[in-house]
Amino acid sequence: MGIFNNFSFIFLVIFLSLSANADVQRHRFVIQATKVKRLCKTHNTITVNGMFPGPTLEIKNGDTLEVQVVNKGRYNVTIHWHGVRQMRTGWADGPEFVTQCPIRPGGSYTYRFTVQGQEGTLWWHAHSSWLRATVYGALIIRPREGKSYPFPKPKRETPIILGEWWDANPIDVVREATRTGAAPNVSDAYTINAQPGDLYKCSSKETTVVTIDSGETNLLRVINAALNQPLFFKVANHKLTVVGADASYTKPFTTSVLMLGPGQTTDVLIRGDQPPSRYYMAARAYQSAQNAPFDNTTTTAILEYKSASCAAKKCNAPTPIMPSLPAYNDTNTVTTFSQSFRSLEKAEVPTDIDESLFFTIGLGLNKCPPNFRKRRCQGPNGTRFTASMNNVSFVLPRNFSLLQAHQQGIPGVFTTDFPANPPLKFDYTGNLSRSLFQPVPGTKLYKLKYGSRVQIVLQDTSIVTPENHPIHLHGYDFYIIAQGFGNFDPKKDTSKFNLVDPPLRNTVGVPVNGWAVIRFVADNPGVWIMHCHLDVHINWGLAMAFLVENGVGELQTIQLPPPDLPIC
Repeated sequence: MGIFNNFSFIFLVIFLSLSANADVQRHRFVIQATKVKRLCKTHNTITVNGMFPGPTLEIKNGDTLEVQVVNKGRYNVTIHWHGVRQMRTGWADGPEFVTQCPIRPGGSYTYRFTVQGQEGTLWWHAHSSWLRATVYGALIIRPREGKSYPFPKPKRETPIILGEWWDANPIDVVREATRTGAAPNVSDAYTINAQPGDLYKCSSKETTVVTIDSGETNLLRVINAALNQPLFFKVANHKLTVVGADASYTKPFTTSVLMLGPGQTTDVLIRGDQPPSRYYMAARAYQSAQNAPFDNTTTTAILEYKSASCAAKKCNAPTPIMPSLPAYNDTNTVTTFSQSFRSLEKAEVPTDIDESLFFTIGLGLNKCPPNFRKRRCQGPNGTRFTASMNNVSFVLPRNFSLLQAHQQGIPGVFTTDFPANPPLKFDYTGNLSRSLFQPVPGTKLYKLKYGSRVQIVLQDTSIVTPENHPIHLHGYDFYIIAQGFGNFDPKKDTSKFNLVDPPLRNTVGVPVNGWAVIRFVADNPGVWIMHCHLDVHINWGLAMAFLVENGVGELQTIQLPPPDLPIC
């Protein structure tokens, strides 16, 4: 008995020392309509706690979050904690009809999860229809107490959240597109911390200002929260040193321009090493799909040296200096940037692969159904837009969430026959036959055994148009071991694999007319959606989901659903 007590005591001491510095943080998110004025016009905008952008959550590695979400709006809602691993807590992941039914108007749900082994910048956003156009905020994870950043401590830290604004109700925009089968209207502005900036009407009074002092080094936590657009970001006359992305540290590298796909985050250091003045930070589109309409405006914020501020001088502030941004279609700059990322430490990349998967991703066109009027088929040549992975256009269930159906063994909600390879091999990035344009709708999952080592080749196609697709996997980080253009060729392209220090991300920009290869270990049981983070493409079906089976024992098994899980 004495030995047992000693062991118990030692275990308790270890447990307490690990958890002593871990906190439980509790928050309340009220989803509500709030009057928001942008571009001269006031809208009843869906927000969290009346704030736009929503509250920034700041936690430490190891902390637990409990966020009660109360829906006082008129739409169904869920919240996704983008990039959080959610180990065994899939019920808190948030995608509507995947891990939970939506929180109905008047309902509430408490998300409970622990953030373990992740540090840097993540974010949270609605994962229901197009609500994330305005329902989003930063999630900052600092090192555990007594630990520090692997770079010199910055003087200040500022979240820079890039967004996209419609001079309309975003829900109406997507509903109209669903009705007509055409592409949705493009946005009217981009924003930095929810402000469009000086280049738009009725906006310059509220332009976001970020202060810096001569000689200091500050950390900018850049998040692309735009709905449908990868974005370039630049600060006039200043270099940026990248030190992290998607809450993983990187080997530092210096660049004058960033490109983030929707969903991605990038942590950069900026030095106050220029003459004290005011400098524009600016963001505008990276547009890789040819002939597709896009919002070609530019959002700005102001980097202001303290000594140059008018508060200090009582003056007319100098006009900020504008950076020159890359051309909208500058894929070379994007390639150079994305190939600069390396993990800070040697990476534990899985090598003996159990599941070698090949997924084509791309758009499609459905023929007009015979019972539809012409006005419902306003895609190219009287069609309706769609999208797919491996020729399956993903359809979400309506009466149960996928995770609930899996957990409770409810039949008829999904099948587990998502194809491991394209049903038809073709010249993916070449000239294609129109017969490839119409995918098959389905709710198909791919089953993974617990602990299996997975490699996925993500191959863009030129069906309708090739495009850079930001592909996001829920519940996991993955290593991006290679990227390239054209059709992936296992004979020659495997020589390009970086198995030493590839970057660890949760969202990968699959190059336009190209491919990316990712690897991860399936160590988190549950149902995890993988989708394009351009929301227009999710609506069209550019998604699939993995069903990761439980392993052995409690620590390899998904927790039971919480009692307040919303029911459909």
